[in-house]
Amino acid sequence: MKYIVLGLGNFGKALAIRLTELGHEVIGADNRMSRVEELKEKITHTVRMDSTDADAMSGLPLKDADAAIVAIGEDEGASLLTTALLKQLGVKRIIGRVVSDLQKTVLEAMAIDEYIMPEEESAARLAMRLDNIDIVDSFKISERYSIVETKVPAKYAGMTLKEANLTNKYRVIVLTTIKSTESHEGGKTKVSKEATGIAQSDTILAEGDILVLFGESKDINRLIKKAE
Repeated sequence: MKYIVLGLGNFGKALAIRLTELGHEVIGADNRMSRVEELKEKITHTVRMDSTDADAMSGLPLKDADAAIVAIGEDEGASLLTTALLKQLGVKRIIGRVVSDLQKTVLEAMAIDEYIMPEEESAARLAMRLDNIDIVDSFKISERYSIVETKVPAKYAGMTLKEANLTNKYRVIVLTTIKSTESHEGGKTKVSKEATGIAQSDTILAEGDILVLFGESKDINRLIKKAE
């Protein structure tokens, strides 16, 4: 997949490197040459540019990108202008960085549904979500082991955990399942999540639920990919 990371500070740099390590094509852009030079051997492409300049932004392969991530943090104005330009240029998936409540409000007003708060979400967690669209969230415990939230694969919907036999097939442990419910307040849709308790052999895997898995990252990815 192809990703464009705009802003190569600490968060953007870590994200761009991790996505490249996962095998994706990454274009990293920043207005500071020192940052661009630092990453030119570590990610697919780097470019020095002002992301608030419409002409410069039009030169990027935005239509081909699977997502554009605005990782600018220190300049809220530049971050919002960059996000607005991406919206104007018709980018299909925009992920904005939020460093204040006001910025979050503005992004929501621009109908940007995906945003990141680096204080709460590490670059590694975001990279894992981008690497596989079925992953909802993840937490890396060590170099080998992770806890991952992923959608119940369609082929297992309606089965019990015993019938799905995921532990024996993929060497992963299902810790629990999470049910999502939607409510509407003041014209806005609010999604609530609730865990169903410790998973048992008779736990039913319902369509739309989320599995919370523990295991080696390679085994979890194998489960997700083989279940597609």
